[in-house]
Amino acid sequence: MPVTQNQHPLRLRGFRLLFLGRTISTLGDAVVPAALAIAVTRATGSAGALALVLGCAMVPRLLLLPLGGVVGDRVNPRLVALVTDLVRAAAQVAVGLELLADDPRLGPIAAASAVGGIASAFAMPTATPLVAATVTGPQRMRANALLASAVNAARLGGPALAGLLVWTAGAGWAFLLDGASFLVSAALLTRLRVRHTPGERRSLRTDLLHGWGEVRSRDWYWTSLVGHGVWNGAAAVLLTLGPLIASRRLGGDGVWIAMTQAAACGVLAGSLLAGRYRPRRPLLVANLGLALYALPLAALAVTAPAPVTVAAYALAMTGLGFLSPVWQTVVQQEFPPQVLARVTSYDWLLSLAAAPLGYTLAPLAADAWGSTGPLLVTAALVALACAGTAAVPGVRRIGRPVEADPDGTGAAVAADTTGGYPADEEAPVEDVRRNPTIRA
Repeated sequence: MPVTQNQHPLRLRGFRLLFLGRTISTLGDAVVPAALAIAVTRATGSAGALALVLGCAMVPRLLLLPLGGVVGDRVNPRLVALVTDLVRAAAQVAVGLELLADDPRLGPIAAASAVGGIASAFAMPTATPLVAATVTGPQRMRANALLASAVNAARLGGPALAGLLVWTAGAGWAFLLDGASFLVSAALLTRLRVRHTPGERRSLRTDLLHGWGEVRSRDWYWTSLVGHGVWNGAAAVLLTLGPLIASRRLGGDGVWIAMTQAAACGVLAGSLLAGRYRPRRPLLVANLGLALYALPLAALAVTAPAPVTVAAYALAMTGLGFLSPVWQTVVQQEFPPQVLARVTSYDWLLSLAAAPLGYTLAPLAADAWGSTGPLLVTAALVALACAGTAAVPGVRRIGRPVEADPDGTGAAVAADTTGGYPADEEAPVEDVRRNPTIRA
């Protein structure tokens, strides 16, 4: 049963199970990026090989995300999340066993990454509906804040744990740990019960078009997603070129571990900042914060000292941490529950669409012209795209997400027709801590 207005989300059994599962699986996932980057570059010495593995996970995820959104709206999202957790557990165990072999092969690693990418296309759209189904009303911001803080805290320890595993037991154990975390998450989901009210059953094409219509009808939504998409393309460039630059120019693999650790700290700091700093136009401020990603790209381009590069990456990821809980809460409040999975799938699709392009073009451009030019161009693009959303009226008009009504009766402040909240009204808010999601 959904939480009442004054009840803390963690007192609700359903949200508590979801909270634990997400936190544990995120801790397992947090060790993978650094371990994968080091393992593949050690085995092949090629940024292109790393781009291939990352792309094998990303491409099927993007292609199947709209279908995953339809399934998430038609089927109980708890069941979808449970099945995909089991599939991803098997994929990560397969990668771990391959990396523990004497001569790891790139093909099986890429294939397992593709399977994991397919599963994630169906899993990702379930996150927002599951939170919306277990928590309602003014406590949704608190629930998103708690998830953000817990998930980001789990990510904080991931890179350090990855480094410990890589330098002691081997990179394969990082993937085995991730597989085990998905199994624990699946076990918790078996005990979760949420109400699911599917929308009117229509053809697949009609469902897809209806979800897309919901996206297009809100200028603040789709224009923000364009900026988020460029951000993710820039992140792909950094994740592809960054490990080799750190290893060869900045002092070794330890610098890349420090960068990923600093990024995790930044995301956590951003989610905590979102609970303390309440601007009148949170979506505008959050999108401007994403433009800070230009800083680490520029630092890598000019081979800035390692401490400067690490600090720039931490600051950039603080912007991401601030955006996520604000964005999730606004989306959950502004869209009907029957379309949340589809809307979320288009959210991820548009946000991540540029990532495969970044994975593909970054090593090609670096081989042709060196890494400096591509990194500087990418820095300029992400700054322009994210800061440029300030010109969109809907982005400027979105006010603080509603948490309670001024007179305490439980009635939410009405949104205006643009999808934002009245510019002149200030809904009283509690001081709570607020994630994508990591959208990266």
